[in-house]
Amino acid sequence: MSGFEVLQPGPLSLLQDAGRLGWQHLGVSPAGPLDMQAAAWANRLLGNPWGTPLLEVALGGLRLHSRVATWLAVCGAELAVEVDGVPQANWSRFAVRAGQQLQLGYARSGQRAYLAVVGGFHGRAQLGSVATQQRDGLGGLHGDGRALQAGDWLGCAAAHLPGVASVPWAYVPDYQARPLLRVITGGDALSFSEDQLQGFFAQPWHLSPQADRMGARLYGAALTVPAPARQWSQGVSSGAIQVPADGQPIILLADRQTMGGYPLLGWLHPLDLPRLAQCPAHQELRFTAVSLSDAQAELGEFYRFFRG
Repeated sequence: MSGFEVLQPGPLSLLQDAGRLGWQHLGVSPAGPLDMQAAAWANRLLGNPWGTPLLEVALGGLRLHSRVATWLAVCGAELAVEVDGVPQANWSRFAVRAGQQLQLGYARSGQRAYLAVVGGFHGRAQLGSVATQQRDGLGGLHGDGRALQAGDWLGCAAAHLPGVASVPWAYVPDYQARPLLRVITGGDALSFSEDQLQGFFAQPWHLSPQADRMGARLYGAALTVPAPARQWSQGVSSGAIQVPADGQPIILLADRQTMGGYPLLGWLHPLDLPRLAQCPAHQELRFTAVSLSDAQAELGEFYRFFRG
């Protein structure tokens, strides 16, 4: 079987696709890539359809031995990419031959890189997806939610492309810039006082080291949490901004729970979730309001470009 042997998996490398959709009513979170923009670009560079299985490599440190002649693409965190010691460009595609070694260095900016191969990496689908969800033990190479380990085998097919290609520089994010993230207010926002809402947008927040694939915890001047207007939990989605009793917001991400009872201040713009996913611990974050209609229009353009 052709593919890649994992020599060094890095701190956390996970097989992901578009996510495990359609099961949230049973408590199954979707998983999928935290930075869907970088993942989408990596697949597009290779001519892969939306959601083709690839690797999400947290912080870098991945080393693979190739047993196949094919093409790869890397997008996301700024890190060194080498094939047999020869540097390759990030946000680009490049060829590998059987017997060569691919190495990803450790991230200099950004947190996650996405490694795609022509046709995608093979995995065992569960509930219609190979997306790795560690908490529930779903997906991944072996269907048990495990991250990549040394000795694992990443199956894929041989392939040939006509030449190198890169993402236009104007679409490559600057992960060193201080992000301004857009928020669609809603949910329980009317339960917060006007001063509390203005305080959320006016002050700088910071990303807690406790952030993970389930949620991004923030810390800053605590918000006063309003008395709940309802006494039941409700369904939640990626990007939902929960405000627990300590007044420190949590932004839900791909491995989130599917129900929640904390007050919701609103939702992060779906196209700003990728930027949040690339922020290191203690990164300063600022937020600004965006209308639902503007967010819908931008997301529609994104999907038309990447999904056709």
